[in-house]
Amino acid sequence: MTAQQQTLLLFAGVAGILVLASLSGYALKLRVARGKAHPVIDNLNARVKAWWVMVVLIGAAFAFGKTGVIVLFAFASFVALREFATLAPTRRGDYLPLLLSFFLVIPVQYFLIWIEWYGFYSVFIPVYVFLVLPILAALSGDTRNFLERAATVQWGVMICVYCISHVPALLTLEIPGYEGRNALLLFFLILVVQLSDVLQYVWGKLLGRRKIAPELSPSKTVEGFAGGVLSATALGAALWWITPFSIGSAALISLAITLMGFLGGLVMSAIKRDRGVKDWGAMIEGHGGMLDRLDSVCFSAPVFFHIVRYWWTP
Repeated sequence: MTAQQQTLLLFAGVAGILVLASLSGYALKLRVARGKAHPVIDNLNARVKAWWVMVVLIGAAFAFGKTGVIVLFAFASFVALREFATLAPTRRGDYLPLLLSFFLVIPVQYFLIWIEWYGFYSVFIPVYVFLVLPILAALSGDTRNFLERAATVQWGVMICVYCISHVPALLTLEIPGYEGRNALLLFFLILVVQLSDVLQYVWGKLLGRRKIAPELSPSKTVEGFAGGVLSATALGAALWWITPFSIGSAALISLAITLMGFLGGLVMSAIKRDRGVKDWGAMIEGHGGMLDRLDSVCFSAPVFFHIVRYWWTP
């Protein structure tokens, strides 16, 4: 089976699951909620809608190849950074660093990935941008809360641009015997991590009793965490055939990225609690913004990328 056929088969499978989930949500809304507001059912339906949007966007990007995928995630980084900056404690002295972050750092980072210059895109933000942004802020002469402001802008660029950019960077890896199939790695990463989030929610609602981090995310439970991570790990192991991994390696990698995704979600929740908001934005109706959908991917993508690069490339 060719890579294109495998990709189409996977998208068809996901679409079939989403159709079933949409019909189930509609039935629950009519029979259980009787058409009225219901927090659990409405949240579940919002998650399904968000998945539809993601699948359609990723499918369209895949259709345009590497360029389409890079443009999609560059847009995701732009929106995510805008959401982050909106909640950040910034002042006039931060305008130039933020302006350059949006209109110089994002295009350069993704251009470097497009030309596959690993030696530069791997250090461009964590070294050069990290140093330049606070310099520009300092030159403004505004020293009020300088350390907090500078660190916030640096951290926003690292999370929203550098980390997210590791998703399309998977297309640049040269894996012996896996030529032309790298898009399947991207599919594997997003599917396992995002399904882990959904399954943690489902298991938490079914069996959840003990809160795992009540101050950060009251809805997360020990039972939901365990059920979601283990289920997503099993799914990742079952998808070993679309990757260059063995079944055991696929399971271990899935466990690693689902754990990082969970911990990343807690970190991003801590930031939202600190800023006194429930969601990063309102881009997805009833279900937050870009960062609310990609918070777990932000933490899992760099780990996944470097695991694959270290162990599966020459």
